[in-house]
Amino acid sequence: MTGPQRFKLTIEYDGTDYRGWQLQENAPSIQAELEKAAFGFCQTECRFHAAGRTDAGVHALGMVAHVDIPRDIEAFKLMDALNYHLKKAPISILNAEKVDNDFHARFSAKKRYYRYHIINRRAKLSLQRGKAWQIKEPLDVNVMHDAAQLLIGKHDFTTFRSVQCQSKSPLKTLEKLDVSRDGENIYIDTSAISYLHHQVRSMVGCLYYVGKGKWGKQDMKNALEATDRNALGYNAPPDGLYFMKVDY
Repeated sequence: MTGPQRFKLTIEYDGTDYRGWQLQENAPSIQAELEKAAFGFCQTECRFHAAGRTDAGVHALGMVAHVDIPRDIEAFKLMDALNYHLKKAPISILNAEKVDNDFHARFSAKKRYYRYHIINRRAKLSLQRGKAWQIKEPLDVNVMHDAAQLLIGKHDFTTFRSVQCQSKSPLKTLEKLDVSRDGENIYIDTSAISYLHHQVRSMVGCLYYVGKGKWGKQDMKNALEATDRNALGYNAPPDGLYFMKVDY
């Protein structure tokens, strides 16, 4: 081996007790747990780069990250070693593969997928507590899906953008925003090349307003066209948000 080997990792995690993906000085993060695990088996500091930076409380079923490991190691052994050192954390490496050094988990990504999970019932959550947003009042999924289609395409998503967002432009192209129901479970599935900070949660919050009848389709259109954060209806909690996968 002539230098560090780059690996692409697919990662699953429960973000409930973390302040998000990114390293922070005085709060636990997914990135910190992974880097501590890597140091545990190779005694070298290794930086992990993710396809997206999930917020506090947000989960992942298929986050992708890359890391350079300064050891000659097979991919499956790296996966096993990281999982061994992560055994006390709600984080699992689902897959590891060697990639070329020009691969970048963030900049090589072509499309990112998120899912938001709502549980629409009166009884309190037990098994899914912290893993979904419970809404007790009935929601009309059909009108939610219909209103969601107004957001498809390239738009100025300033209304759905956090004031802390560091993106250079509020212009984003949303490829999909589907709302479906399976019994008491409501799923909001979306895909795009990239998103603004809080964009998915903000879109879900407005769809919630539509679903319970507080907003109509025109209200969603007005909120989008206002390009003003003050026009936002509601910002959904992080509990139900999952980073699903990435296309490269």
